[in-house]
Amino acid sequence: MNAIISASELTSELTGENPPVLLDVRWQLSLAKTAGEPPFDGRAAYEAGHIPGAVYIDLDRELASAPGTRGRHPLPDLAEFGAAMRRSGVSSGTPVVVYDGGQGWAAARAWWLLRWTGHPDVRVLDGGLPTWEGPLERSVPTPAEGDFEPVPGSGLLDADGAAALARSGVLLDARAGERYRGEVEPIDPVGGHIPGAVSAPTNENVGADGRFLPAGELADRFKALGASEGTEVGVYCGSGVSAAHQVLALAVAEIPAALYVGSWSEWSSDPSRPVAVGPDPQ
Repeated sequence: MNAIISASELTSELTGENPPVLLDVRWQLSLAKTAGEPPFDGRAAYEAGHIPGAVYIDLDRELASAPGTRGRHPLPDLAEFGAAMRRSGVSSGTPVVVYDGGQGWAAARAWWLLRWTGHPDVRVLDGGLPTWEGPLERSVPTPAEGDFEPVPGSGLLDADGAAALARSGVLLDARAGERYRGEVEPIDPVGGHIPGAVSAPTNENVGADGRFLPAGELADRFKALGASEGTEVGVYCGSGVSAAHQVLALAVAEIPAALYVGSWSEWSSDPSRPVAVGPDPQ
C-alpha cells in the first residue's frame, strides 16, 4: 500500500464508494515566542479554509503529551489519542488521509502514530494543502463517531535502543546538518548528535515543490547513507516530528524504519548521555 497520495488521487477517492476520513494537522515548529511574536495557530488556519470534510487535529495536544524529560513531543496518552481519532471519525475499516500546510512533518507524525497503533490504511497528501486545487470550506464538520482502538506495535525506539542501533545498524539524524554538527542549537540544551548517527536532513527527501522525490531516488539516497536491504534502520530528529517524515520517506522507498520519538530533545536533557559533534558520526 502506498504511504502517500496525490491531490488528484484524493479528489477521485473523495467521490468514490469508500471515501477516506480527512485529518488536517497544520502545525509549525515556531520560535516566534523568543521574538515576541504569537506562535503559529493551526486551528485558526484550519478555520480560515480547509479541504471539505477535514477535521482539525492538534499536534501538540492530540499527537503528543506534555513536554518533559521524555522530550518536547513525547508519545500521547493512547486512550486520549484513540478518543481524538474516534471523535474525528476514524474507524479501522475506513481509509485515512492526513495533510498539513505543505511541509509534511505534522501529517507524517499523525500517519506514523496511526500506523504504529494498528490502523491498516493511512496515507499522507503529498505536498500538503498547497497541492489541493479543489474548493476549501470554513464550516467545521461533525463526523460520525469512529471505532478505532489504538494498539501499540513495533518500530519504536527509546534512548538505549537508539544508541544500540547507531552501533549495530543505521541511525539517521533528520535535523539540519548544522544542528547535527553542533554548530547551532536553537532549542535544546546542547548541540551535536547521538554518537554513531548519520546526518540525513529531512528536507533532502523532497523537491522544490514540497513533494517527495521518486521512490527510486529516495532508495538510492538512503542506500548511500547505509540504509540498504537487510539493515536495521532508525530515525530521530529534534522531537520526533520531522523524523516521522523521514520514516515516511523511507516507507515510500520501501525501507522499514523505527522512530526514536524522544529524539534529541530527550537525549540532550540527560547530561550523562554522550554527545558527538562535527561531521563525523562518531
